[in-house]
Amino acid sequence: MRKTMPIALAVAVLAGVVSAAPASAGPRWSACPGQPGLQCSTVTVPLDYRHPDGRTIDLAVSRLPAAKPEKRRGVLLVNPGGPGLAGSRVPALLPFPQAVRDSYDIVGFDPRGIGSSAGLTCGLNDADKTLAANPPYPHNPADVVKSAELAKRIAKQCTSSETADLLPFITTANTARDMDRIREALGEAKISYYGESYGTYLGAVYTTLFPDRSDRIVLDSSLPPEGYDVAALRAQGMGFQQRFPDFAKFAAKHDQDYHLGTTPAAVTKKYYELADRLDRKPESGFDGTAFRGFTSGELRNDASFPELATYWHLLDTHQPLPGAAVKATGDRGSFPVGYLGVICGDSQWPTSVRTYQRNVEIDRARYPMYGAYAANIRACAYWPAPVEQKVRITGQGPADVLMVQNLRDPATPLPGALRTRWAFGARARMVTADQGGHVAYGAGANNCLNDTTTAYLVGGNFPARDRFCPAEPSPATRR
Repeated sequence: MRKTMPIALAVAVLAGVVSAAPASAGPRWSACPGQPGLQCSTVTVPLDYRHPDGRTIDLAVSRLPAAKPEKRRGVLLVNPGGPGLAGSRVPALLPFPQAVRDSYDIVGFDPRGIGSSAGLTCGLNDADKTLAANPPYPHNPADVVKSAELAKRIAKQCTSSETADLLPFITTANTARDMDRIREALGEAKISYYGESYGTYLGAVYTTLFPDRSDRIVLDSSLPPEGYDVAALRAQGMGFQQRFPDFAKFAAKHDQDYHLGTTPAAVTKKYYELADRLDRKPESGFDGTAFRGFTSGELRNDASFPELATYWHLLDTHQPLPGAAVKATGDRGSFPVGYLGVICGDSQWPTSVRTYQRNVEIDRARYPMYGAYAANIRACAYWPAPVEQKVRITGQGPADVLMVQNLRDPATPLPGALRTRWAFGARARMVTADQGGHVAYGAGANNCLNDTTTAYLVGGNFPARDRFCPAEPSPATRR
């Protein structure tokens, strides 16, 4: 295990590095094309914060001004997670209640290496873009070897591409430092923050590095305190297994519509049947890997259950799936490339193929629905070692971190979030809702969790203690 720099020293050093460079001019805002009400600009930041006067990159930033300027209390910086997702369009898309939109300038940005912020490229074609983040489902140790060959090829392309010189600096810690440069450019003494999924780790790193510049921090669906590493990816096997019964109950309840089984056990059996059949013979563009991945994605929100059940029914009855025109695009700044850039740049992943073979078999037994897929090897196994130690999340700082979490989250399961809650100590409070899905605030129907979060963002009502919110029926599951 690598030694970690004492957090007090890390904060002092890093904050000093950031403040050593001259302040940048404020953004020059203009209308974002095709995004009514949203304003766009750029903020220039150092590529390497160890050399703040050296090479710079431009970050794409956006702003949705407070709907009621007289009620404006500051800036709410947002991040949609991923990692690898561009965030400059997000302020206009997040389902914040009007009270939040009245109170904040909501600011988004494309993190470094992603989207229009010095976007990375690996020179991947469309097929490899899919495989980069989603390698084929491994049925046996030989399949892991094949995935290793694919991972090695993709890693070589990424680390020898025209943007390879950026890779050592595409890290969560550097993105957090970029966030502080955005704060500075906006002329704000402090910023509030809302981050989802991987965005929780980014927010945790930011408020650890800059606790005195953090206002109201909301982390929705948290990763463990180590971020998105091999253990966090493997945890999705457990998350899938815990979340799937919610869908199985829905499908069984509506068997007259979807014909997938009259009991949750029958729906579960149908999952294995469809996955096995599509492994042997793909249909309508779905092989077994795509089927498992699509199911995992649709489990993230109750509102997606009808669509998921419809697709299952069509596949089960050999009917064509709804088609959508897919426009071929390059890989520069795309999700798969940004995803690899961040997760491989942040953490040291196992390098032994045998380790992945063993993990695949362990997780196949523990979490048979999805565990083998989540444990398979990725390109990070062949990535250069990170150049910077991870920021250690601690409780040093003001009590201003509100964590919100679903009980059955398929992507960032509760155990990892609890470890982050423990790492924050007295700085944090955690609101857990008895509901499933990935992303809790506004995406689920639990008024207890939603109202508590809004009350904190708008009124500063920080809970006195952690809170558990009982289940409330969602529109998708009650019908």
